[in-house]
Amino acid sequence: MPHGISMTQIDSLPPLRDVITSHDLKARKALGQNFLLDLNLTSRIARIPGDLSQTDVIEVGPGPGGLTRGLLAEGARHVLAIEKDSRCLPALQQIADIYPDRFTFVEGDALKIDPLEHLTPPIAICANLPYNVGTELLVRWLTPKEWPPFWSSLTLMFQKEVAERIIAQPGSKAYGRLAILAQWRADPRIALTLPPEAFSPPPKVHSAVVHLTALPEPRFPAKAKVLERVVAAAFNQRRKMLRSALKTLSPDIEDRLLAAGIKPTERAEQVPLEAFCALARQFEDDV
Repeated sequence: MPHGISMTQIDSLPPLRDVITSHDLKARKALGQNFLLDLNLTSRIARIPGDLSQTDVIEVGPGPGGLTRGLLAEGARHVLAIEKDSRCLPALQQIADIYPDRFTFVEGDALKIDPLEHLTPPIAICANLPYNVGTELLVRWLTPKEWPPFWSSLTLMFQKEVAERIIAQPGSKAYGRLAILAQWRADPRIALTLPPEAFSPPPKVHSAVVHLTALPEPRFPAKAKVLERVVAAAFNQRRKMLRSALKTLSPDIEDRLLAAGIKPTERAEQVPLEAFCALARQFEDDV
């Protein structure tokens, strides 16, 4: 779509503010809702994953459908929207009436719906996630039983502080479990930062869109469940030296740390991903 085109022309639907008024869609705090009403912004987000003309897209929590409209206008092959809030369904039906062959929506919980029943790979996930479930959804998508996962990329809106935890490097306060899980199996980057006033109602914090591309295989060998357990224990007591933080995992933890090339006196936030994977391999026979 050429830049500079009036955003009222992306489709024949009314402006989002009118959609929200006509369906009485006030954002609900209990559902972690903050709606993006600027179609310039939703189209920018829809462009982050790249060309979607040969890709099916899952959108979680579409609300009144701003990002949905961006994804469809930018040429996504098919969009499946999963919405928990039944108040939003009439607004989504309006979009389905305009794009009957390329848009489907279901009412339900994104964690309980099998996307492969509805869509054909390659599949991208693109969502302005409700703040209260965003991290949980990301962790679920990063830790399936088999890898590679059903998705090829994730383009997700988070609070900026969460986004910074996803891309954090060793030695920073933001570095922790989320950085390790994301960077072990994917390439994450912050693609866009948004101020509170971009949303209705404005949240108290800045937001950021993170784009993660799935790697064909994990960056370093390790068993997912073992790595998760080791990392959770390490960061659960992040101020402690690892020989203390991890002593519940094994009585000979110092030997295992040394075998993985980690000083027992180091703290979790100083240990790079590769070393955590080496440590997880020290525990594989225990599982």
